[in-house]
Amino acid sequence: MANKPLVGILMGSDSDLEIMKEASDILKQFEIEHEMKILSAHRTPKLAADYAETAHTKGIKVIIAGAGSAAHLAGVIAALSPLPIIGVPIKSKSLEGLDSLLSMVQMPSGVPVATVAINGAKNAGILAAQILGVGNPSIQTKVLEYKAILEKEVVAKNDKLGSH
Repeated sequence: MANKPLVGILMGSDSDLEIMKEASDILKQFEIEHEMKILSAHRTPKLAADYAETAHTKGIKVIIAGAGSAAHLAGVIAALSPLPIIGVPIKSKSLEGLDSLLSMVQMPSGVPVATVAINGAKNAGILAAQILGVGNPSIQTKVLEYKAILEKEVVAKNDKLGSH
């Protein structure tokens, strides 16, 4: 990447890559530099802590953290980082992702994790762009253009239905 990444996309395992790639894809569409890393709150706690504690010094402005099952990654990162953290609960085999969702949304007071839907990495990427857009008119314009496209798609679908 030519410029420093503004968004860090983290995942607890490479098995989460298929879902988390959706965040990367939408950030590419918005032309937002980002990086992707596999960091486990349980298997690589020191690496995860180091990333959380230093990402803001390297130009990262928002972190998206996806994990399944116990899904502690987003919370651990949020506990150690001054940045906004967006959690993506990944659907698990045993509890269909409800375990991941609840572990992210039930964070203790003082350690917020903005959480999207189960497997909602695309929305996490959009939310990251909206957060960045607050201080960057170019990004905000791209978000507004994206929303206009969504509207046109719905209008076209209605037109296709006719007057039924």
